[in-house]
Amino acid sequence: MRRDSLFYQLFAQLPQTLFDLLGIDTPQGYRFESVELKQTAFRMDGVFVPPDPSGTVYFCEVQFQRDNSFYERFFAEIFLYLRLYRQTFSDWQAVVIYPNRQVEQVSFEPYEVLVNSHRLHRVYLNELGSLEALPLSLALMQLTVLPEAEMPTAARLLAERTRTEAVPRPEVIMELITTIVLYKFTELSREEVLRMLGFTTEELKRTRFYRDVYAEAREEAYAEVREEVLQQGLQQGETLVVLRQLRRRFGDLPTSLEERIRQLSSPQIEALAEALLDFTTLEQVSAWLERSS
Repeated sequence: MRRDSLFYQLFAQLPQTLFDLLGIDTPQGYRFESVELKQTAFRMDGVFVPPDPSGTVYFCEVQFQRDNSFYERFFAEIFLYLRLYRQTFSDWQAVVIYPNRQVEQVSFEPYEVLVNSHRLHRVYLNELGSLEALPLSLALMQLTVLPEAEMPTAARLLAERTRTEAVPRPEVIMELITTIVLYKFTELSREEVLRMLGFTTEELKRTRFYRDVYAEAREEAYAEVREEVLQQGLQQGETLVVLRQLRRRFGDLPTSLEERIRQLSSPQIEALAEALLDFTTLEQVSAWLERSS
């Protein structure tokens, strides 16, 4: 996943992030867009469009690699947008997000007046401050540029802040933290990342990832036994789904264990289906059956 995509998700899910960067109260009604200027095939990373023509339009660009023609392109895109959509705003501001000052282009000529004007805000993520003191939206940005060795500790800190602070849409923030860590640690699975962030089993069950995995597993199993479900009835079909999932994870099942599962009531089968993703051994399955009998 490219960093552009990470920041697109961040701005789309938490549009107040831009205004946190600028240090101003989040105005109401703004919508975030990625705009393609088709006449020249330009695409702007992000445009924050005001709710009415009397507002200010904000252009936002994420620049993580040095490009010594960046400002030429950026201002060309901005002024083309101003020409095409002039009736939708009264003023404009631009924000460029860099990981550090070393990435910025070396020479600003002939755009020095614009670069140094009040209309352009240059943000260097490594200079934002400590993760503990930053708003969570900005801390998420800083997380993207931390060294690999620092990221697990920092990610756990942000996950804990998400749990304990009164923040809007905490599930969105947690999902963004997970995505950023996955971008850095490509060899880890999403479940491993969630556990690295300190999720308990119960918290894992409430994540969108866990629900999606469970739904996908059930749907796949249902597809394979759909005909059997139709022939043998709903409860037997649920039992077949559970047995099929257990065989996939643990191989052949002991006859005694299979018989105990077949004797479960419909509510018990549903409860067992919910618990399946927590089991790593057949002993845990047997222990669950003992508790449920």
